[in-house]
Amino acid sequence: MRAHRGRLWTGAGAGMEVHAASFVRERRMVLDRSLLKKKGELRRIVCHELMHFVWLRLGNGTRRAWEGVLAAERKAGARGELGWSAEWRKEGVSEGDVTGRSRKWREYVCESFCDTGAWLYAGVKEHEEYTLGARFRKKRGGWLEGLVSHQRGGLRI
Repeated sequence: MRAHRGRLWTGAGAGMEVHAASFVRERRMVLDRSLLKKKGELRRIVCHELMHFVWLRLGNGTRRAWEGVLAAERKAGARGELGWSAEWRKEGVSEGDVTGRSRKWREYVCESFCDTGAWLYAGVKEHEEYTLGARFRKKRGGWLEGLVSHQRGGLRI
């Protein structure tokens, strides 16, 4: 599958290769059939896509708090990410994007949240896309676990 300008299709051409896509407002997810042969990858990607549904339902304050976690990582010189989706977006973010809360920055923040959720909850302990340092992984995991325990029973997906 390929994605370009909000559209999804199969076959060659323009756009970026993707394994899945979520259409949150339609309550629909599309997965590449090839994932059925890779159970760990299927779990990781489905979990990532489910986190998009969670992201939409978080309040602005919670989303801004996650931005704060990422901004602090940036200041501390953190390299790497917990998935390709966030990794390639992170590479294109400038300091001006962060301070101005540009679309680039906000898209990175969302993808980072979703990749972190997949890393934490999919049950895939090791993956070549898990390149974020251990101390930053620990902090993100603790933040997300705290959110989940606080929201348990109150977050309806």
